[in-house]
Amino acid sequence: MMPTKIRPAPSASSKSNVMVSLWMGLVVLIVGSLAGCGSAPPLRLPPPERAPSGSAAPVPPSTSARTSASTFAPGKSRWVPVDWSALPGFSEEGLHEAWGAWIRSCEKPASGFAALCSDVRRLSIQDAAAQAQWMQQRLQPYRVESLQGDAQGLLTGYFEPAVDGSRTPTAEFTVPLYQVPSTLGKRKPWFSRQEMDTLPEAQAALQGRAIAYVADPVDAQVLQIQGSGRVRLLQPDGSARWLRLGYAGTNDYPYRSAGRWLLDQGLVRDASWAGIKAWAQQNPQRQQELMWVNPRVIFFRELPAEDADPSAGPRGAQGVPLTAGRSIAVDPGSIPYGTPVWLSSAGPAGNLQKLVLAQDTGHAIAGAVRADYFVGTGIAAGDAAGRLRQALQMWVLWPK
Repeated sequence: MMPTKIRPAPSASSKSNVMVSLWMGLVVLIVGSLAGCGSAPPLRLPPPERAPSGSAAPVPPSTSARTSASTFAPGKSRWVPVDWSALPGFSEEGLHEAWGAWIRSCEKPASGFAALCSDVRRLSIQDAAAQAQWMQQRLQPYRVESLQGDAQGLLTGYFEPAVDGSRTPTAEFTVPLYQVPSTLGKRKPWFSRQEMDTLPEAQAALQGRAIAYVADPVDAQVLQIQGSGRVRLLQPDGSARWLRLGYAGTNDYPYRSAGRWLLDQGLVRDASWAGIKAWAQQNPQRQQELMWVNPRVIFFRELPAEDADPSAGPRGAQGVPLTAGRSIAVDPGSIPYGTPVWLSSAGPAGNLQKLVLAQDTGHAIAGAVRADYFVGTGIAAGDAAGRLRQALQMWVLWPK
């Protein structure tokens, strides 16, 4: 959820606000029913378009040369069958990390992939060569394009914030993270961020609704914009335990970027969250003004204890824990949850050619060739996610 770059909270902008209706529409178009884990009739898709000999990538035919016999359009994207040789870097990829993410997808597999999960689990102890051979036998690659035939898209990054906090307000931890107020559905939009801080009616509705408190209002906005995160609760004996928060609702105001506002005012050159936080600390008299730039507020829910494991990522829209570097958020109207995807992206943040799993979505993640790459948890992951914005190509790997 939830971007990156800091992306708006989904539900992008909180990434956790899942677009269920799009998923169900795609379900009907692809297999008639992807709602459960049972088997469904396989897709009858066209034979692959082979890459020219010696070519690292396929040469797409002209739009006029394509016919219904050589393309397949599952909803908001078009899939063009290709040979495995068309996947850049596939022969060099180590698949072990991706295999762990795939096993997690098998906790809630989509129809069409459920029948493969016993093999996926069995192959987890095999080497990359055996895994790659099995994939080539059982899966067909399809290049993802827009309905207009554009195979170029955008890759961004998102992360899970992790901050220190407390269950109760203290001299250090004063900024509340709220659960959904009981009056949320009685007015739309609900109170803005500024109104929540100033109007007695809003403050009364929020009384007793704080889940936890953090020290910095900028950190609180980062949690809200990402739509989820972790709070490290310090215990009286000096130990700590993790509280994991998930998206629960919004006050229905549009997102506005505090970083953009600072840039437009000529107040900073660095509009990353680190730059925003530094400016706020240097200008405490204007901190509230900065926070009120974004009227949108995200409300949270406390996730179950099993989700507090710091070794696991947050749960994505598919309902399984995300894996850093191997999970992506997609538009479910283009790619179904649980689909293995070959990703190729090159740019300032580096070159990525790897197997990932479509396990999440986000409000800002819309379109055919569009993905948000889950970088991980914490400050370093946030820095990396903020730098990631570059060209993208994708290939879905679908059961034969």
